Amino acid sequence: MRAIRLAVSKREPLTGVIFHSDQGAQYTSEAFQDCLRELGIQASMSRAGNCLDNAVTERVFRSLKSERVNYRRYQTRQQAKADIIDYIEPFYNQKRRHHKLGNISPVEYEMKLMKSA
Repeated sequence: MRAIRLAVSKREPLTGVIFHSDQGAQYTSEAFQDCLRELGIQASMSRAGNCLDNAVTERVFRSLKSERVNYRRYQTRQQAKADIIDYIEPFYNQKRRHHKLGNISPVEYEMKLMKSA
C-alpha cells in the first residue's frame, strides 16, 4: 500500500487508473482493496493459475532480474530497495526502449498518448 500511495502522490493520475495483479493475499486483502478504492483505482486481477494474464508485470520483473538484481550483491534490504528504485525510475521508465511500445520508453509512450488525447 505504501508503494501504490507513493506512485499516486508522485504521478498524480487523473482518472481511469487500473491496478492489475495476481490473486495474492496482499492484493485481495480488504485493506488493499480499501486503499485502491480510496485512491480511485480500479482493481484488476488475473484468473487463478493463469500467468499469461499478468504477462506485462511478469516481463517487468524478468527485466529487473536479468538486467540488474541478478548481477548485484546487496548488504541490506534498504540498499536493494534503493537500487531497484534507481533501476525503475531513471532507467526502465525513462530511458529503456521497449519493443512493444515501438522502441520508445514508457515515459515517451505516455507523453505521445497524452498529446493524442
